[in-house]
Amino acid sequence: MKTYSQKGSEIKREWWVVDASTMPLGKLAVVIADKLMGKSKVTYTPHIDNGDYVVVVNAKNLVVTGDKMIQKKYYRHSGFPGGLTELRLEEVIEKDPAVAIAAAVKGMLPKNKLAAERLKRLRVFDGTEHAHAAQNPKEIK
Repeated sequence: MKTYSQKGSEIKREWWVVDASTMPLGKLAVVIADKLMGKSKVTYTPHIDNGDYVVVVNAKNLVVTGDKMIQKKYYRHSGFPGGLTELRLEEVIEKDPAVAIAAAVKGMLPKNKLAAERLKRLRVFDGTEHAHAAQNPKEIK
């Protein structure tokens, strides 16, 4: 019996839509990362990027448990001395909720050369409306 290895020409990408207000941030990130990697497909091959597109709606209504809205911090540095900026999760969601979701999903993806391309297939929208209705995305429950 031979092991199946998918080729780049055999990739078929689907579109999925998930509502961010239905599950906590961590579980949401796991589901999204699974679809971006293509692990739920029968044809999954680790070294081939055969993942799907994922559209996240209702990002403004992101669900987190416990005191994470206050305790979870996001850091960035300007590169200059004393340039460390620290924001709480509630501030990040208020400013741009796509940053919080993308950071959580990026943490769930494997750290390899395919991660950047996989993350590009993630689309995040604040409300219920999205620009990808023409692709007929399937809903993730």
